[in-house]
Amino acid sequence: MAQDKSDLNIEPQPSERDIGLVHESKPPVVHEESAAYLYDHAAQWGNYEPHEAKRVLRKIDWRLMPLIVGTITIAAVDKILISNAALYGMNEDTHLVGQQYSWVGSIFYFGWLVAEYPANAILQKLPVGKTVGVAVTLWGVIVMCLGATQNAAGLMALRFIMGALEAPLFPAVTILNTMWYKKKEQPVRMALTFTAFSSLVTGVVSYGIGHAHTAIASWRLLFLVIGGFTILWGAILILWLPDSPLKENFLKGKDKYIALDRVRENMTGIENKELKWYQVREAFTDYKTYLLFVFFLSMNVPTGGLVTFAAQIVSGLGYGKLETTLLGMPTGMMQSLAGFMVAIPQHWLKNKRCLSAGLCCLVPLACSILIKQLSHENKVGRLLAYYFFYFFWGPYATALSLPMANVSGHTKKLTINATIFLAYCIANIVGPQVFIAKEAPDYTTGYNAIMAFEIVAIACLAAYAVGCIIENRIRDKREGTDVDVTLDTQLGDLTDYEKKGFRYIY
Repeated sequence: MAQDKSDLNIEPQPSERDIGLVHESKPPVVHEESAAYLYDHAAQWGNYEPHEAKRVLRKIDWRLMPLIVGTITIAAVDKILISNAALYGMNEDTHLVGQQYSWVGSIFYFGWLVAEYPANAILQKLPVGKTVGVAVTLWGVIVMCLGATQNAAGLMALRFIMGALEAPLFPAVTILNTMWYKKKEQPVRMALTFTAFSSLVTGVVSYGIGHAHTAIASWRLLFLVIGGFTILWGAILILWLPDSPLKENFLKGKDKYIALDRVRENMTGIENKELKWYQVREAFTDYKTYLLFVFFLSMNVPTGGLVTFAAQIVSGLGYGKLETTLLGMPTGMMQSLAGFMVAIPQHWLKNKRCLSAGLCCLVPLACSILIKQLSHENKVGRLLAYYFFYFFWGPYATALSLPMANVSGHTKKLTINATIFLAYCIANIVGPQVFIAKEAPDYTTGYNAIMAFEIVAIACLAAYAVGCIIENRIRDKREGTDVDVTLDTQLGDLTDYEKKGFRYIY
C-alpha cells in the first residue's frame, strides 16, 4: 500500500484498504494481534463506508471522553483541594508553619516521582482501564483520610501516597488516546481531556461547604465529600472504561474492525504486553526525549506554584474567603480557552503544533512582567493578569500530542510518557517552592521563575520542530516520498526509528 508522509493524518479511502488488505492474493504472515485481526476480517468488513467510520468515532467519543474528562477533573480537584482547605482553617488546625504548607503541596509529586516508572510498567502488563479504576478508588480513600489529619506529618504522608496512586493516570490517558484516535484527532481530544473543570467543581463545592454549619470543620468536610465521590467514580471506571480496542468491549464485530483500521495509519501501534529493553534504550538515546522533558518541566512550574497558592494569591489582592473561592473559578475557564485555542486549529493546520504552543507561552511570559508593574491599588488589573497566567496550560494538550504521534513502539512510548510525567512531577515540586510565603502577596520570586521557565519552554519547542524537519528531510532523501508500508509495519511493535515510511509531525 502506498503511504505518503503527507497523508498520515488522512482517512484512508476504500481503494487504499482494498489494495492493502482485501485483494492480497496471499496474505503475509503477521505477528501483531491487531494486524492479524484486520487481515482475518478484511474480506468481510474491509469495504466500510466513511459514514460508518464517523459513527464509530462518535461511539468512541461518547464512551471515552466523559470517563476520561471526569477522571482528570476529579484528579485535579483532589490535588488543588488543599488550597481551599487552607483557606478554611487547615493550616491552623494542623499547626502548619513556615514553608510546611508548600511542602504539603510538593510532597504529592514526590510520591508520583517514585511511582512513575513502576506505574508505566504496570500499565504495560495489566488492563489499562481496570488499572485506572482501581487507582482512582484507592486515592479516593486517601482523600477521605486527609479529612482526619491532625498535623503536618499526617498531611505529608497521605499526600505522598496519593501521589503514588495517581502516577498511572496521565500515562494511561495518553495511551488510551493513542489507541483510539488518529493523529489529527488527538490534539482536540487531549485539550478536551485536560479541560479545567476542576476550578468550577472545587469552587462550587467549597462555596457550599463554606456556608454549611456542622460539627465537622469545613476543611475536613471538604475532603470527606470529595473523597467519597472519588471512590464512587473509581467504581464507575472499573465497570465502564475500556482497556483497548483489541478487547471485546462496547465495540464488537465490524465496529471493532473499523476502530482498529482507523488508527493503523498512525503507525504507532496499538498495544504490546512484552517489555522490550532495546526500546527503553532507544527512548533514552533519542534527543527528542530530552527536549520534551525540559519543555514539560518548564511549562509545569506554573502549575505547581499557581495551583497550590491559588487561594492565597487571590486573597492577597484584598478579597475575603468566600469571594476568593468564587474568584478562583474562572482560572479553569482560562486554561480551557487557551487549550482549545492551540489545539483546535491543528485539525486543519499541518505541522504547526510547536509554533502554536510557543505563541501561547508568550501570554504568561507577558503576565509575569505585567503583574509586577501594576500597583497594589489596581486590584482588577492584577486579578486579570493572574487569570491570564493560566494560559500557561494552553500548550499542554497539543504538546502532549507530539510524543503520542511521533513515538512508535509500546515500550518506548511508555518510557517517554514516564519521562514526561517525571518532568511534570519535578516541576510541581519546584513550583510551590518558588512561591515563598514571606513574599506574599507579591511573590516576586515565583513570577520571575515563571518568566524564565516560559522562555526555556519556547526554546525547546523551536529545537523540537527544527529536529523533526531535519529528520523528515533525511528520511525523504533515503526512502523517497512514496513508500510502500505493510499493515504489519503500520501496527507492529517497532519503534519510529525502525519503521520505514514513518514521518514526524511538529
